[in-house]
Amino acid sequence: MPKFYYIARNRTGGKETGTEDGVSQEDVVNKIQSKGLIVVNVIPETVGSPADLNSGKLKQVKLKPKHGRVTGEDLMLFCRQLSTLIGAGVTILKSLDIISNQVASRKLHTVILELNKSMEAGLSFHEAMAMHPKIFSDLWVNLVESGEASGNLAVVLGRLAAYLEKNAEFKRKIISALIYPGILTCAGLGALFFMAVKIIPTFTEIFKGFDITLPLLTEILVRISDFLRKGMLAIILVSFGLVFMFKKYIKTKAGRKNFENFKFKMPVFGDFFLALIIEKFSSEMSTLLESGVPILYSLEIAERSVDNLVMAEVIRKIKEDVREGKSLRESLERSAFFEPMFIQMVSIGEEIGELPQMFKKVNVFYQEQCDTFLVRFVAMFEPFILVFIGSLIGIMVIGMFLPIFKISNIGA
Repeated sequence: MPKFYYIARNRTGGKETGTEDGVSQEDVVNKIQSKGLIVVNVIPETVGSPADLNSGKLKQVKLKPKHGRVTGEDLMLFCRQLSTLIGAGVTILKSLDIISNQVASRKLHTVILELNKSMEAGLSFHEAMAMHPKIFSDLWVNLVESGEASGNLAVVLGRLAAYLEKNAEFKRKIISALIYPGILTCAGLGALFFMAVKIIPTFTEIFKGFDITLPLLTEILVRISDFLRKGMLAIILVSFGLVFMFKKYIKTKAGRKNFENFKFKMPVFGDFFLALIIEKFSSEMSTLLESGVPILYSLEIAERSVDNLVMAEVIRKIKEDVREGKSLRESLERSAFFEPMFIQMVSIGEEIGELPQMFKKVNVFYQEQCDTFLVRFVAMFEPFILVFIGSLIGIMVIGMFLPIFKISNIGA
């Protein structure tokens, strides 16, 4: 297998060199990246020596992007790589050049090249980012601006990367916790549907050969089965129509707000949805304040990026109160949206001058609360859905066997 020489940076910005075997440059780059390193350059043994690699005379490795969209994973990796390279003393332009040749997204590759051009034309990094609002949110732009102003861009990008990684991990936990209940529900409903449209009609044909009156339960099941088989197209069309109308309704401001209020007031799940949105708010505030963004700007960014109209309105009122000179505690209490524990912890942080750290502690608390809810939900949901589906299947089986018992009694 061919041998390759490489230069890479670790997460602390330290330089690492070495050799790696692989079938191609791309294969070697993937192997090096899997070790948590950021590739600066890779060359085949046949092209040059380690001295040539360190001299910078050889062309930097370029990989072909694998997909067109920009995923959260792409942005997270971009932020972490940029933080490491800048922290190691590599200039922003050189860092962007290195990263642009290794991103998996064609769209992000193009955007990075445009960032480079904009900065060469005289724009600052955050101004260049602001020209791509679909890729870089207000959170990105304002944090980068704060990092540029303070001279701690690498540190700020490191905090942003940590925020993105933590959020991604939290989302993965939620999705992983909901996969099993989803599969279980689909499997159970699939079994019920199969019995309704396949098994029951088979028994119905058998019963037609006997001159008997079907029991009430059997008659109800036969009618439901007939309705499902004959009205299948109508059911599908109506379902799609309702989903389409619902999606259109929640795209309106009033519809979305009503739906969000409904979610917060749901029994059992309402507290979970509320904890989720407060977790996101506290996470953003912690990252922004820790990076040196003023409280008013932090609230403004959180308002725009919270992705919840009800919460955005609450944050807007808090921001207005703070602008008028009220304390953050007073503003939170006036909103009547947050729990007393949240208000008390933020108030202590405000009094002792450790607001970012207190928001971080609040964020950890709400993450743990969400994790606990999901664990309990999955533990309770499994037996519930098994009993529910099992009961329905049992009713179907009894309904199909009742006429058989009746036929056997007639024969006796």
